[in-house]
Amino acid sequence: MIEIGAALGLVLGLVLGGLTLRRSLRETAAANARLRRASGVFHELLAERFADWGLTPAERDVALFALKGMSTAEIARLRATSEGTVKAQTNAIYRKAGVSGRPQLLSLFIEDLMAGDPSPEA
Repeated sequence: MIEIGAALGLVLGLVLGGLTLRRSLRETAAANARLRRASGVFHELLAERFADWGLTPAERDVALFALKGMSTAEIARLRATSEGTVKAQTNAIYRKAGVSGRPQLLSLFIEDLMAGDPSPEA
């Protein structure tokens, strides 16, 4: 009787473990799908804002690198330009966006995403 009880316990544990694993895999897949959708919305939001602001292709690159948190020196190195050029481009970006710096630029996108309205304001 003890062996039968132990065997049933093991089988029950195996079944419950399998169900838990299956549920966990479904939740992971759903979270990954939500992340892909959010990433797509953010990319669309960036493209819309950059177009509305009339950023040049070079300014778009610099703005994207700045939003990723790269320093002026890192951006200059990646773009093979001088730091002065990158500073001029970031100043043009801030002016066109109507902000005074990088934190405010990032907050524009965060506010849009939190509001659930990815379309830029007129």
